[in-house]
Amino acid sequence: MPRVKRGTKRRAKRKKILERASGYFLTKSKLYRSAKEAVERGLKFAYSGRKQKKRQYRSIWIVRIGAASRLHGLSYNKFINGLKKAGVELDRKILAELAVNDPAGFGHLAEQAKTALSS
Repeated sequence: MPRVKRGTKRRAKRKKILERASGYFLTKSKLYRSAKEAVERGLKFAYSGRKQKKRQYRSIWIVRIGAASRLHGLSYNKFINGLKKAGVELDRKILAELAVNDPAGFGHLAEQAKTALSS
């Protein structure tokens, strides 16, 4: 069986881990074993963070829509229900954008929601 020397592959693998760990504190950026543990842990947090980001944005949109709808005399709950009854199919991201940047347009939507709820 031929002898295998793993020089370049091994070095490349370790170099990749250490490059990802650059900026970590003390040995986590210098020593391979602790850098590997830190990088794996960081990747785990990055994965869950990408999921949490979506949740956090949705909750921000809901707060913004709720605040703007209260200015027009509706709760968030009644506003969304009125829009559904009126047949307006805008998602929360767009509604929040309208609430912040176009209060007049949002007011028009609030009036549509009120009329749909009253009828």
